[in-house]
Amino acid sequence: MAIAVAEKFASEKYAIQLAARNVQRLLPFQSDLAIRFGCKVSLHEFNAVDFASHQAFFDQLYVKPDVTVCVFGYLGDNEQALTDWSKAETIINTNYTGAVSILNIVAAHYAAQGSGVIAGISSVAGQRGRQSNFLYGSAKAGLTAYLSGLRNYLFHKGVHVATIQPGFVYTKMTENLKLPPLLTARPVEVGDAVYAAVVKKKNVVYVKWFWRYIMLIITCIPEFMFKKMKL
Repeated sequence: MAIAVAEKFASEKYAIQLAARNVQRLLPFQSDLAIRFGCKVSLHEFNAVDFASHQAFFDQLYVKPDVTVCVFGYLGDNEQALTDWSKAETIINTNYTGAVSILNIVAAHYAAQGSGVIAGISSVAGQRGRQSNFLYGSAKAGLTAYLSGLRNYLFHKGVHVATIQPGFVYTKMTENLKLPPLLTARPVEVGDAVYAAVVKKKNVVYVKWFWRYIMLIITCIPEFMFKKMKL
């Protein structure tokens, strides 16, 4: 998803700053973006769960971004995480704590300058706990609530915050899952949705529009029925 988002913004002539744990693997992509779109592309080492390094990471950016897209996540194994706290902690820290840590820093900078846009990739899994992935879902639920509150807080400071709800997406994280084709988005669709949310200052965006209504139905199912369903 992150690559598709970067490609979309590069195609619209934005300068791109790519942050990842291992930027060496992004060198070919960096060159590809620069050649295809004629934009500046820089690489920056970043570890979502190394919270203590986040302020230094942001401070060393020679040019601070006008738009920040937070697009990292980790599904993990729900069954293993139930009995192994280290695995549960990785799920929680990657999907929630790490995002909040870096976005707090970005938000403070944007608030001080009175401008900026943040787009956070959350998940429809955070809208109701399901037995198959409730640890991942609970972390994404926290992220969704955080982005909602941050949007309200920063609105009065001239800063926009968008929440992106992708639903199923064909990515490396989901490559071992059997996803229903009609309900599953391609990464390029996520890139388009994020760009639209940024330029049109949308609040909450579902990459495929029908997920809004699917989740409305799911959240309305009575608990006594929902707990019997294998979702």
